[in-house]
Amino acid sequence: MPALNRTSKDAADPRPLHERIATDLRREILSGDLKVGAKLPSTEQLKARFNASSASIQKAVTMLKEEALVEGRAGASVTVLDVRRQTMVPAAYSKPAEAGQSYRWITEAERRGQTPKIQVLQVGEVRPPADVAAALELGDEGKAMLRKQLLSLGDEPCELVHSYYPIEIAEGTAIAGRAKIKGGTPTLLAEMGYPPLRTVDKVTAEEPTNEEYEALQLPRQISVLRTFRVVLSHDDRPIEVTTMAKAGHLYALQYEF
Repeated sequence: MPALNRTSKDAADPRPLHERIATDLRREILSGDLKVGAKLPSTEQLKARFNASSASIQKAVTMLKEEALVEGRAGASVTVLDVRRQTMVPAAYSKPAEAGQSYRWITEAERRGQTPKIQVLQVGEVRPPADVAAALELGDEGKAMLRKQLLSLGDEPCELVHSYYPIEIAEGTAIAGRAKIKGGTPTLLAEMGYPPLRTVDKVTAEEPTNEEYEALQLPRQISVLRTFRVVLSHDDRPIEVTTMAKAGHLYALQYEF
């Protein structure tokens, strides 16, 4: 990778001041330094802290309101809302479900007192993105079976999921249909003789695509957490590649080693 050769001037934060203010306050809200129900510092306090104008402070606060992190009206105090990052534990729902049970993502959400919903948006043969094709060992012209779904908690969309499967595995099975799969695809694949034995996740923070922005109803300035997951079965055969996008300010991923 070539060196960036950045100067100290290049390293200065180029974002508009109000975005930098919002970023610092957002981090303090999500970390708990600014507690639920607490008042944001006053405009005068924030002006002094950030050496900013009233207009920059108001723009920053507006951004936090759009993200549903604070509420309040101009000229009055602004209160921190009860919006905590939800911690997702992939190991808790990536295994096949127990006999007769629902997909583990559903049972885990219900265990937390939430109302999970899964909407199947698209199913069919597609030519997948190059990174997916490479992970599935399809070659440049290969096709895969796509299942695109939107996962929601209550009325709030939380994750846009694109799952790709080798055609020879998925064709003629419930994977190729629009109906929801009892126990989820990990359970079905195990029943078909392709148990998920190893999973490799690569997680990145990225700007949302148009599709992700609209499906997840994102505020315009928020990045997404993107997980690129490869699921392998016997002899390390790739049986599934899934990309998952979540709002970066609302979700965290927890892995244990």
